Amino acid sequence: MNKFKTIFTTIFSVIASWLGALAIPVLLMILSNLVDYVTGLIASKYRDEPINSYKSFRGIAKKICMWLLVIVGALVDQLILYAGDIIGIKMPFTFLIACVVAIWIICNELISILENIKDIGVKLPPFLQPLVENVKKQVEEKAKVKDDANG
Repeated sequence: MNKFKTIFTTIFSVIASWLGALAIPVLLMILSNLVDYVTGLIASKYRDEPINSYKSFRGIAKKICMWLLVIVGALVDQLILYAGDIIGIKMPFTFLIACVVAIWIICNELISILENIKDIGVKLPPFLQPLVENVKKQVEEKAKVKDDANG
């Protein structure tokens, strides 16, 4: 068991060192992906939609594409850092865009988890879903980019 702990700690330390501020959002995103997938499978029994391999594969593919969105955010971050470095501007962040993307995905996953739990028949605290939706909305508003062409 100690060998397992050592290996796990080493792997997590390397990932956290490499990702920096992005490590926690990525970890939370993966955890929320797994919980959403499991609660979706459970909730399907309470809905009029049977589980089938196509829907299951499609769900997994969507989760993988979510991870790809974070990678795209990280690539954008690196482009911004590189461009800033070229013109002599030191950026105060490493993975800002990727973190915002991950937080937005986590909010979507949490909303989906709450919907799944509600479909299973569990009563939700009345403040929980609006709270998560509010966080998602704030992330969207803070990350909004003004389009000069459209005003």
